[in-house]
Amino acid sequence: MLEQALPFDPQNPDWASIPAAPAVFALFGEYDRAEPYLNRTPNLRRRLRRLLAPAPGQTRRLQLAALIRRIEFTLTGSEFEALFALYQATSAAFGPDRASQRLHLRAPVFLRMASGNDFPRVYPSTRLTLSAAADLFGPFPSRWLAERWLESMLNLFLLRRCQEDLNPDPSHPGCIYSELKKCLAPCFQGCTSDRYAQEATAVHDFLATRGQSLLTQLTAQRDAASEALDFEQAATLHLKVTQIEEVIAALPEAVHPLPQLSGLILQPSSQPESVTLFLLQSGQLAGPVPFSTHGMRHPNEQSGSSSLFAHPSMIEPAPLEEAPVTTTRDRLEARLDEALSSLRQRLQRPSSGLVSDHLALFRRWFYRPAAKRTGEFLLAQPEDPTRPAGTIPAKAALRAISRVYRAAQAPSESAILHPSTPSAP
Repeated sequence: MLEQALPFDPQNPDWASIPAAPAVFALFGEYDRAEPYLNRTPNLRRRLRRLLAPAPGQTRRLQLAALIRRIEFTLTGSEFEALFALYQATSAAFGPDRASQRLHLRAPVFLRMASGNDFPRVYPSTRLTLSAAADLFGPFPSRWLAERWLESMLNLFLLRRCQEDLNPDPSHPGCIYSELKKCLAPCFQGCTSDRYAQEATAVHDFLATRGQSLLTQLTAQRDAASEALDFEQAATLHLKVTQIEEVIAALPEAVHPLPQLSGLILQPSSQPESVTLFLLQSGQLAGPVPFSTHGMRHPNEQSGSSSLFAHPSMIEPAPLEEAPVTTTRDRLEARLDEALSSLRQRLQRPSSGLVSDHLALFRRWFYRPAAKRTGEFLLAQPEDPTRPAGTIPAKAALRAISRVYRAAQAPSESAILHPSTPSAP
């Protein structure tokens, strides 16, 4: 279930064989059918000594040493890696449903567009269904923030906000939004079905492109009005463009259509000279895969230099004989392609529950305060004529790998440069 396993002898425990490092661990009894004890810890040896070392004299503390026969553990280099490893181990031992309960995973919040309705509307939802993945946009940090941003976004359009199933009738009294001219009022046939469908398509495009569809359209109209010397119309359109830019700026970086929610998560590694990679593919996580930084020259991005040394490169001796040698940057990119290929092979068959749990883990890490969040997230690029959708930019990934590695080495480097001196008695 976990990477390493050790037998445990209650009479003569070998504490020296247990690493004093962060890890996810499982304690197994004599019978395999019994449920294991699963947890994570920043110091495996200290935690196991506290749990399994016999307590002298009479004590009310639970004595586990006599019940444990095997210890399994996986060393981890970051909190995100530990949480994901704990989720996978818990899913294997107890099933995915109990794993989400034991880890207290909260379902991620999305904005969902009810495209199957005759009069579509947008509403926050925590119910994730893969059949409607193209109509899910998220995840948001919280339901409150999703509702707040949705309200500001709907002020740009005339889409309905009511929750009832509409049966258009001229005798319908309408609502306050129709009175304020913020809704097309399909409830009392204030518009045709085709007109409402056009508005719904515009809202869906706005969500799918993170506002760029409407922003590009109005910017072009504003520039055309300015060139035609229609300054009043240009000023009106400029106010709308400013309002759209404010709405876009308030949209969290991780909010995307679920099929386009892909990227690379980079974390510190428990292995020396390595960075741990995770792949996020349409909301599903895969990993970890170590990326070796051995021989990698790390740039000093604070120097402000614009030279080629601003990109990571390989350190290798010059060949004694003239022979075709692969460039150092190509070697790094080939190493990255191999790691990404290994991650894609680890992707499972997606299900609604699996994707929801994985996004709950991603949301818990990504929306932490920046000062407390370890590692980086590199969003995959959208589709364009030169590359398919979901492509991870190699140069940006290598720079991010270098930053994560240097940040993980910073404490040790600081301790070498500025050793702590004992206080005077």
